[in-house]
Amino acid sequence: MTSISSHRAAPRDAAGRTRRGLPLAPEGARIALALLVGGLVLILLRFTLAGAMVTTMGAFAAWFFRDPERVPPNRGGIVLSGADGKVVDVSEGAPPHAPHARYKRVSVFMSPLNVHVNRAPVEGEVTTIRHTPGDFRAAFRDYASERNERNLIVFADKQGRTHAMVQIAGYLARRIVCRVHPHEPVMPGQRVGIIMFGSRVDHFLPPEYRATVAVGDHVKAGESVIGELAQ
Repeated sequence: MTSISSHRAAPRDAAGRTRRGLPLAPEGARIALALLVGGLVLILLRFTLAGAMVTTMGAFAAWFFRDPERVPPNRGGIVLSGADGKVVDVSEGAPPHAPHARYKRVSVFMSPLNVHVNRAPVEGEVTTIRHTPGDFRAAFRDYASERNERNLIVFADKQGRTHAMVQIAGYLARRIVCRVHPHEPVMPGQRVGIIMFGSRVDHFLPPEYRATVAVGDHVKAGESVIGELAQ
C-alpha cells in the first residue's frame, strides 16, 4: 500500500543538518536491522542458506538507505540539488504551485544505486506541502511529473522568491516520506525527506535564476549547484 508520511524533524546541528548516530535514514535503519537480526537468528538455528540470504538482504538495505553527511557550498545566490542522481531534463515549465509562471525546471533521476535522501535546495521557509496520488510509472519519463505519485514542497527564500521541489515516485518506489512542515525554516542541504527506491525529483528555479547543469550531469543532494542568480 502506498503511503506518504511526515513527522517532526530530529534535532539539528548549527548548519541545519539533522544529527544522527548512524549514517542511515531512520526509515531504512529499521528495515536493515530487522533483516540482519532475522538472518542471524536463522543462522544460529542452522538454517544457514536462508540466514545468509536474509543477512545479504539486510546488508543491501543498509547500503541502499545510506545517508552520508554533506557540506553545502558557503555562498549565496545558488540553488542546490535536492537529490542524488542524473540530470534527465533541463527546460522551462510551470511549477505546480504557480501554473501560469515560467520557471527553470531541472529534473534529477535517482536510480536504485543512488542515495535517496532528499535535501533542501535553498535557505528559507517551507510554505506549502501538497501530496498528489498517482501512478508508478518509470520516473525518468517526462510524463511522470503529471501522472505519478508525487509530493510538492515549496520554499520561500529570504528575498521572498519561491522555489519548488517535487518528489516523484517511480516504478519501484512505493513510499514518499516528507520530514518538514509548512512554516518550518530550513537551511540549504538540510534533510527534508526520502523516496523509497528508484524515483525522481523535479526542481523549479525562479525566473531570476539560470540552470548551471546539463542533461547527463551527475549531481549530489546538498552539495551540487544546479542554479545560480543570472547576472
